[in-house]
Amino acid sequence: MTFIEIYLIALLSIMVLMSTLWIVSVFIKNVSIVDLFWGFGFVVAAAVYFIFTDGYQTRKVLLLTLVAIWGLRLSIYLAWRNIGKGEDFRYAQFRKNYGEHRYWWISFFQTFLLQGVLMWLISAPLLGAMYYSQNSSLGILDFIGVALWIIGLSFEAGGDFQLAKFKSKPDNKGKVLNNGFWRYTRHPNYFGDSAVWWGYGFICLAAGSYIPVIGSILMTALIIKVSGVALLEKSLKDTKPQYREYIEKTSAFIPWFPKK
Repeated sequence: MTFIEIYLIALLSIMVLMSTLWIVSVFIKNVSIVDLFWGFGFVVAAAVYFIFTDGYQTRKVLLLTLVAIWGLRLSIYLAWRNIGKGEDFRYAQFRKNYGEHRYWWISFFQTFLLQGVLMWLISAPLLGAMYYSQNSSLGILDFIGVALWIIGLSFEAGGDFQLAKFKSKPDNKGKVLNNGFWRYTRHPNYFGDSAVWWGYGFICLAAGSYIPVIGSILMTALIIKVSGVALLEKSLKDTKPQYREYIEKTSAFIPWFPKK
């Protein structure tokens, strides 16, 4: 099968997943369910690419394993954090603005379809690495990719764990977490997410594919400018006065030593 054919099969698979989630969200009146499956959707895409590309080369097995670990961890963590806590404030505000009688169908295009398309576009490096891998052995770019993935997952999972532990203590309500991974970057989980995807990008380059690396760039742009850092920074500035001092001392994204 051609690259485009396999890529379109992944699109169809992702759309089936997103459409199913949308139907569930209509019944339970909670669009937040879409966020729980963000990581899992990439596992679906990676599985499609693995199945429909030729052979079982080491690089393919490696990449599928890395994506499965990252994606399933993220989905399990988000489910643990969010289930039973109601609809996310962003979606609740949309529901209020559009009205219940309109939002049920608007949410499909605004949230589920949009996230599905973004997921599909971002997953391009995964297909690039598997499709062009052929029988080439692992090289320096693969090892750089794996190193970035390990660093990224450490920051992402470690940051999530530290934040969850911090929030579990009532005395910390209204305070700002500024130790551990959070001492060196204001968003260790988002930095980690980006590093993971640049890890996939380097593995894609190792396979001799260059254009699909745009997925790594797109993921980073979304994290920094759209759904991650920018949105959260605005909210925290308004709700936590101490956060302004934290901003002055701590790197926004790439980890670095805090200012004195």
